[in-house]
Amino acid sequence: MQVEILYRPAYSLGMIALSPNETVQVEGGSMVSMSTGVNVETKAAGGILKSLARSVLGGEGFFMNTFKAPNNGGQISVAPPLPGDLTVIELQNEKFMVQSGGYVASELGINIDTKWGGAKTFFASEGLIMLHCTGTGKLIVSSYGAIHEINLGAGQGITIDTGHLVAFTDGIGFKIRPIGGIKSTLFSGEGLVVDLTGPGKVYMQTRSMDAFLSWIIPKLPKTSSNHS
Repeated sequence: MQVEILYRPAYSLGMIALSPNETVQVEGGSMVSMSTGVNVETKAAGGILKSLARSVLGGEGFFMNTFKAPNNGGQISVAPPLPGDLTVIELQNEKFMVQSGGYVASELGINIDTKWGGAKTFFASEGLIMLHCTGTGKLIVSSYGAIHEINLGAGQGITIDTGHLVAFTDGIGFKIRPIGGIKSTLFSGEGLVVDLTGPGKVYMQTRSMDAFLSWIIPKLPKTSSNHS
């Protein structure tokens, strides 16, 4: 499977080239186009219970679509629902944690599951459960805004707003906390942050959905009720 990302970073489109009879797993609703002869099969990947957990807790669709190329190969294009970027993470018998709603597609050698993030993540803006991606192959994830990759050395740390975290290597040390005291948390415009400690890779997004909603909701017209 070969992947080319076009129109980065605001409206990224992933072009997936499949070899003859090759298959790719795609999140429901992420397919934009496919070439003639490509076959699609829809199923609850991993079984009913795993699919239910991934849907209810992980922010992904209940069903996964598996696309198979014909004998002469094929092509599929994929895109996230929101304006933003796509990136390809190459897993080599690795595990990655991916934000809720961030999974787009992957080779069949990668298993997608949900994982408990620990009680300390309960108040994180991105939710308690993150997707746990395990195996070998290409993993395509999406972001709101552009994606920035960070390579942390052993013992090296970085602090990221929880709304900007896209994915990170499973096993990286992480701790969710308020950015400061009560006053800073309530009035600084910042919320919770996550302290990450290497070694490993971290992917963050340049925009936050929470920040966007906080900006736009007060500007929406108010519904007024007239009483006669």
